[in-house]
Amino acid sequence: MKNIVKIFALLLIIGGCSQPARYPKAPEVKQQALARIDQMPDFPQPYKMLNWNQKAHLFDKLVFDSTQTGEYWPLIWTDNSAKNFDQKTFGLYTAMGDVRQGLKNNDGIFHESLTTMGAVLGASLVGIDKSNQDGNNYVNMLRNYFNSDTNWDIMMNNTCPEVALLGGGYGRDWWYDVFPNVLYYAVCDFYPNEKNTEPILRSIADKFYQADSILNGNYNYTFFNYGTMSPEENWICHQQDAAAGHAYVLYSAYKRFGDQRYLEGAKSSIEALLSLEKNTFYEILMPFGAYVATRLNAEEGTDYEVRQLLEWTFNGDTECREGWGVLADNWNGYDVSGLVGSTIDHGGYGFLMNTFDAAWALVPMVRYDASWAQALGKWMLNAANVSRLFYPDEIPDEHQTSPELKQVAKGVIGYEGLVKISTFDEFKDIKAPVAQGDGPHWVQGENPWASQLSVYGSAHIGIFGSIISTTNVEGVLQLDLLACDFYRDDAYPTYMYYNPYTEEKLINIDLGNENVKLYDLLTHSFIDESISGSYDLSVAPGQSRVLVITPENGKLTFSDGKVAVDGVVIDYQNKVEL
Repeated sequence: MKNIVKIFALLLIIGGCSQPARYPKAPEVKQQALARIDQMPDFPQPYKMLNWNQKAHLFDKLVFDSTQTGEYWPLIWTDNSAKNFDQKTFGLYTAMGDVRQGLKNNDGIFHESLTTMGAVLGASLVGIDKSNQDGNNYVNMLRNYFNSDTNWDIMMNNTCPEVALLGGGYGRDWWYDVFPNVLYYAVCDFYPNEKNTEPILRSIADKFYQADSILNGNYNYTFFNYGTMSPEENWICHQQDAAAGHAYVLYSAYKRFGDQRYLEGAKSSIEALLSLEKNTFYEILMPFGAYVATRLNAEEGTDYEVRQLLEWTFNGDTECREGWGVLADNWNGYDVSGLVGSTIDHGGYGFLMNTFDAAWALVPMVRYDASWAQALGKWMLNAANVSRLFYPDEIPDEHQTSPELKQVAKGVIGYEGLVKISTFDEFKDIKAPVAQGDGPHWVQGENPWASQLSVYGSAHIGIFGSIISTTNVEGVLQLDLLACDFYRDDAYPTYMYYNPYTEEKLINIDLGNENVKLYDLLTHSFIDESISGSYDLSVAPGQSRVLVITPENGKLTFSDGKVAVDGVVIDYQNKVEL
């Protein structure tokens, strides 16, 4: 019998097949659970889902408008210092009213790439062309963060070390040096023909490849000096999960340039991360390691233990940065599960930017390993629901430090964090959840608390805006698995749906005017064909569905456990024993 199946599979690979069921089919994908997500509610309360895409467009419209008026506005200015490249660039405030920034402070040279790159990426994710917006090429302006005078030759959080002490990075805190490069690689995926980017992308990849080679599996340092090419230590935690950032950039570089060195560097970085005996999740990079490991397993045939990286991302059992992970809690009737941050600091402290960025890494990995669909679908529902509470107009006045600033935020700037017990003595009496910031009083004038409103965290909203859509059933989201899957191969539209109810739900999907077929990643099978327009998808209680929308008459092939239609892989996990 096995020989017959082998012969049939071979014929299929050679000739293809247009019939939905005629290929070797693996058993239904068994779902994996994470204890931290199991502790979260199936349906978080009180429930309200924002139109994240609309909010991302409004953020871009207001924040990039230099004619905006009002207290602490505009939030953008032109930086003519020409650091690193002889051109103008732009700055965005890190926090509302930040006295360190703007044209009148430090000559306008201090601005952070976490904000500006995050804003350019977020806008690009929701379809805004930032290379040609009102006569400005914001993508090209980002080049000024490429620090060549220091011989680091990578993207940094600031344009020069002279102002680095005002913010993060430059050999004190490793993630601040790595993450701008993760952001820049993501931005450049939207603009493959943008001039001047390729030398920078190559330099970043070469530096990260060399650094990984020098580290040789040992990332037990505070930071890496990319100028002297040597690992170093100081008083800050050792940040071994920097390996995840290296891996993300190197695998992106491999997919862009095809250089085998970058692939080997990505594998080496992931193996260094997996060799750790303890959880070293420090700020944001660990979930990117889970994503890269999953893609390597699917596309390159590796067998990395993704569960370990997801456990480290969620469970909060870190040692140096004690408690860093994902919250699973309820504060005074508010479900706050899903937020990324400290699970123990002041009873729990979740952050807006970190939660946005975790979705960037974790949601697209489901298309490469659908066994995480149920867990990550549930997490995203919780995270998306509670994240609205960062915004002053979405959380009751009695739960925020500066409700009088509601109009100042203009509906697009959120607080930096949600905490159970305020870190400020002035606000100890506010009942949880408390919306507040996480910095000193970076504001002059009557209200020193304006800096609690975080422009840099809010700048990453396009991640949620590109991934999340609502459906006809309240609480059932449509999650776009391709939105943040950068440097991917060709793919057909792929969506995930999680049903938080105790009964089956029918989700209405608009398939467009052309006839298509629907492929279910969890059952490895086509569930319908020759369909268009409105379609009702059944989702079982507490379960997820992952659908790929394929052409109606595409040629079906099966090879090495991958199912493809017209040469485009739709299933990476159809592993059957032949």
